[in-house]
Amino acid sequence: MGRHQLAKTRRKPPLLLAGVIASFAVLSAAAASPQPLVVKQEANQAANAPVVEAVSPCCLEVVPATEAGYSSRPAGAALFSSAGPAQAAAAVPAAASRWRVIDMHRVLPMSVAPERGLQVKTIFLARSIGVVFPEIRSIGGVRPDPLPWHPNGLALDIMIPNASSAEGIALGNRIVAYALENAARFGLQDAIWRNVYYTPNGPHSSGLGHFDHVHLTTHGGGYPRGGEIYYR
Repeated sequence: MGRHQLAKTRRKPPLLLAGVIASFAVLSAAAASPQPLVVKQEANQAANAPVVEAVSPCCLEVVPATEAGYSSRPAGAALFSSAGPAQAAAAVPAAASRWRVIDMHRVLPMSVAPERGLQVKTIFLARSIGVVFPEIRSIGGVRPDPLPWHPNGLALDIMIPNASSAEGIALGNRIVAYALENAARFGLQDAIWRNVYYTPNGPHSSGLGHFDHVHLTTHGGGYPRGGEIYYR
């Protein structure tokens, strides 16, 4: 074999090696591309993003997953339902996750009673009466009194329109009956209407008057801490 032919044969391996090196460089550049990292990062962000906007914010509340009961409230607040614990539990299921549904159609709105200084069961009673008896236009709450119930936020004065008329008397009677029928839920202590003193155990003659309004007293339940939700 001549000298020139040997030189040509010896040059081929470097050319092949250069092709291999070039291919490796292309693959390395593709592996170093930031695109796979961006996709992975976006995937992680999507997986970790909280699902908030998929549902209406009016009906959800974040609560600790370990909180028990049927309350849809911040810790330390109270929930009350004129439908009773069983119905309230059905409306607001026990905590199983960090999200809990609030049935806004069953939330009791504020009534005509000023709630400042009232305790939670008294507020619950006032709001319930405001919904069940919309003809009531005035409810008294906290006021100075030598007896402790009004000053301590435990009592309501349900003012009866045309209280001396047959319609007024019938309305007062219905309010007393409603409060007594739901005494356990409202924490009702007593009622006074047209010279009769009522307790959950029955009526008693009193001589205490109250011909123009129904007086209702609750056991209070403590003062609001903020964020209470009252269910009908």
